[in-house]
Amino acid sequence: MGDTLEFNEIYQEVKGSWNDGRLRFSKQNVVYKSSKTGKVDSIPASELNLAQWRRVCLGHGIKLGTSSGHVYKYDGFRDTDFEKISEFFKTNYKLELAEKDMCVKGWNWGTAKFSGPLLSFDVNDNTAFEVPLSNVSQCATGKNEVTLEFHQNDDTEVSLMEVRFYVPPSQSDERQDPVEAFAQSVLSKADVIQATGDAVCIFKELQCLTPRGRYDIRIYPTFLHLHGKTFDYKIPYTTVLRLFLLPHKDQRQMFFVISLDPPIKQGQTRYHFLILLFSKEEDISLTLNMSEEDVERRFEGKLSKNMSGSLYEMVSRVMKALVNRKITVPGNFQGHSGAQCITCSYKASSGLLYPLERGFIYVHKPPVHLRFEEISCVNFARGTTTTRSFDFEIETKQGNQYTFSSIEREEYGKLFDFVNAKKLNIKNRGFKEGMKGNIDEYSDSDEDQHDAYLERMKAEGKIREEGNDSDESDAESDESFNPGEEDDDIAEEYDSNASASDSSEDGDDSEDDSAKKKKAKKPKPVKEKKERKPRKEKKKKQKDTGGPKRPMSAYMLWLNSSRERIKSENPGISITEISKKAGEMWRQLGKDEKEEWDTKAGEAKRDYDKAKKEYKESGGGSASVSKKESKKSGGKKDEKKRKSAGADKDKERSGNDSFKSREFIETSESSSDSDHKSKSKRKKESDDDEEEEAMTTPASSEEESD
Repeated sequence: MGDTLEFNEIYQEVKGSWNDGRLRFSKQNVVYKSSKTGKVDSIPASELNLAQWRRVCLGHGIKLGTSSGHVYKYDGFRDTDFEKISEFFKTNYKLELAEKDMCVKGWNWGTAKFSGPLLSFDVNDNTAFEVPLSNVSQCATGKNEVTLEFHQNDDTEVSLMEVRFYVPPSQSDERQDPVEAFAQSVLSKADVIQATGDAVCIFKELQCLTPRGRYDIRIYPTFLHLHGKTFDYKIPYTTVLRLFLLPHKDQRQMFFVISLDPPIKQGQTRYHFLILLFSKEEDISLTLNMSEEDVERRFEGKLSKNMSGSLYEMVSRVMKALVNRKITVPGNFQGHSGAQCITCSYKASSGLLYPLERGFIYVHKPPVHLRFEEISCVNFARGTTTTRSFDFEIETKQGNQYTFSSIEREEYGKLFDFVNAKKLNIKNRGFKEGMKGNIDEYSDSDEDQHDAYLERMKAEGKIREEGNDSDESDAESDESFNPGEEDDDIAEEYDSNASASDSSEDGDDSEDDSAKKKKAKKPKPVKEKKERKPRKEKKKKQKDTGGPKRPMSAYMLWLNSSRERIKSENPGISITEISKKAGEMWRQLGKDEKEEWDTKAGEAKRDYDKAKKEYKESGGGSASVSKKESKKSGGKKDEKKRKSAGADKDKERSGNDSFKSREFIETSESSSDSDHKSKSKRKKESDDDEEEEAMTTPASSEEESD
């Protein structure tokens, strides 16, 4: 048999919840490490005086007792482990592992026995259940009853709130009440915080980030008392898991973090961390409220009666001595800026991530502590908003994921080397090692860095440019009819000499030449032009300039009267600001003040209606409209005369012109259509006969040439 025995998935009951961990038996001690909190219980082998093997709900369990009165229970063993553990205990601890049966009758009367920190309820000398007295939060007595209330654990689905014991009156000893004796036995070992005696020392007005506010911290021998303006918290030293002392990135402040399990509660809020913020320049002189002999005997030189120094040093030193825990500080990690932390964001709140020797801690909202042993893998991901930053993702073995975003990419190389040195599993390690030669460039250089994503985008851009070039070359090979640019083709169509287009040889040669460049385009058949009906012109409502002006609204009347006053009260105000200010003042006016202007607006409206009626009766509005219509009709007649004269000239010119090709006829028709469209407003009132004559002019010339 070896020097050690190790067992995985061994469970320890903590306030109603089962926490798994690892248990190791060695020659020197028994060590249990919780997987959830990382807390380590070490029992020296020389202090063991009790070892029991029991059948429990999770298989088999071991109950260990020490000479100092502490009891430890571990469950989750198999039946086959008994012989191996029993032989190890006999060989190394000189202790026999005794089998102990539990009472499963379900009786509710028996004998209550106090053995160290446990209250054991026995039926016929067999234990029915055990209550750890450290879980008791309150003990109340009645006539013949004792009620025990328990601390609650947020991790449990079902919690035990209270247990009541009926204590029958005793006839043997009348001087002592059995109920009071029972209660005193419970309170002597219970975790009931009572502020008795004077505090060892007091720190005034310390800045606390979590929970937020300024608190007076009173240090008692067994607990810590936070006294604020609104809330008070009492924190037993037994609930303190770890202490952290972390320098701020500005090198002028310090964080002191206290990890708690179970957390302190305020309503439905749970605070797993107590975070204090100190300035390095703040000093204090501290005197402990104890005699020098008591200080020396209790703290063994860790503290002295009179101390002075920085405030954060004094607080951390006192807490370390009372809690008896080591203070964790950042290790050898150093970021790009020289600080021992990395600026990042977690859940939309900016904070600092500290890589420690055995984990990561993020401060401060919300605080997160992740140990390396509970981390399954980490991942470096590209930032979602910009390429100037990246995300650092941590996935735990329980399946939880923590994403620390907006980390400057200059920190990438340092953080990757740190994670690699700690031998953490990197999720995208293959991809990163493929870029191994680029890691240093990524972390050290800003301008000459290699960005794989950028290179890919450039490559795709080149492919798109090549595709566009090929499309443009194809488009250039396709010939289009551009007048004035291609002399050969245009000369064929616009040549006034008909023989050039009639010769078949020249036509064949030109077709062969054009076929070499591209496929010859077939001329589109000429479609008969349909007569277009002139669009009906929408008559716009003519503005009558001679009529009475419309009345102003109540607001405009008030604004005209108040404009000068607003300018005098606000010198230098702009026009837009006057309107804005007037709108605010108008909204603030009362109903009575607004009614005055509403009546004025009503009078102006009645005057306007009366004046408009008189104006229409006198025929003022119809006369002005008739004048405008006469001017418009006179202009249309002159336009018709000009168009008819132009049409006669076109007929004379068409009789003298030579033969025109069908392509020319088609293009001339299309150009005439475009001219009609561009001048549609002026040609809408033209007669149908004139439009027909203009459109059929090329067709008549073609018939004459044929």
